[in-house]
Amino acid sequence: QVQLVESGGGLVQAGGSLRLSCPASGRYGSYAMGWIRQAPGKEREFVAGISWSGGELHYGDYMKGRFAISRDNSKSTVYMQMDSLKPEDTAGYYCVADFGIESMMSGVLSDFGSWGQGTQVTVSS
Repeated sequence: QVQLVESGGGLVQAGGSLRLSCPASGRYGSYAMGWIRQAPGKEREFVAGISWSGGELHYGDYMKGRFAISRDNSKSTVYMQMDSLKPEDTAGYYCVADFGIESMMSGVLSDFGSWGQGTQVTVSS
């Protein structure tokens, strides 16, 4: 099984920045990776996704221009730099892996996808 252990969340003031990391372990092939978030009482929301090669990037509408996803395959790790954070960004952020970005853009994964345990991001106003 692919194990994803994301980290980097925390408490930050509005306008601040955080950098999330998600190393992957276990049997892991050429997966796309990304981030999905969910706030209490709200549905899952696609944050960002990156193809295995790093050549294809996708962002949710509210994240464009503020978040930047990247990956280092030599470390089997995906990163997400989050700038200009807003209170509305407060949520649990989950690292995800799947065969393609498309499967995670709706907030769900294929049967072969993997979820991390989540890291909490809290943005104060």
